[in-house]
Amino acid sequence: MGLLSIIRKQKLKDKEVRILMLGLDNAGKTTIIKSILGQDVNDISPTMGFNIETVNYQNFNLNIWDIGGQNSLRPFWFNYFEKTDFLIWVIDSSSLQRLNESFNEFNKILKQDIFIGCGFLILINKIDTLVNDSEINRNKLINDIIKELRLDEINNRNWNIIPVSAFTGENLDKALDWIVKEEENRYHLIPN
Repeated sequence: MGLLSIIRKQKLKDKEVRILMLGLDNAGKTTIIKSILGQDVNDISPTMGFNIETVNYQNFNLNIWDIGGQNSLRPFWFNYFEKTDFLIWVIDSSSLQRLNESFNEFNKILKQDIFIGCGFLILINKIDTLVNDSEINRNKLINDIIKELRLDEINNRNWNIIPVSAFTGENLDKALDWIVKEEENRYHLIPN
């Protein structure tokens, strides 16, 4: 058994999961974390640098690294890549004019070898603000993102897309459930 397998096995035994949360500025990364923690989401300031919060969920300690998304901070994102178990990419559905910018940044991240084997989750945030919100429109948005990012071509890591609302808390439990389930599945793949 290699050193990486030993480290991963120990982390899983301790049920520690390191999650890197990235996305453009104003996508709602910090608001998502505050909502998960049950904190006030009405007065959030832009993250200048990073925040680390630990969420205890289904007996897992989810250590979420919330990194600022301003253009001036993006060159420093790579400083946080190491030892990441999951990557969460947050997209602001209320700012469709910035989707291409978000897609470009996300594709740069996906090209990093350090993330091979790392699960990733795309959260389409602010769905409570969508005009003509319906299941059909949400599914169309999800399918458009899958097509634009060519996610259906990715076969070296598990991924998922979940529409959420940091403001109302909608589907945030589904996001955490997916991460925990994926982590449990990985635990069973590591030999004793």
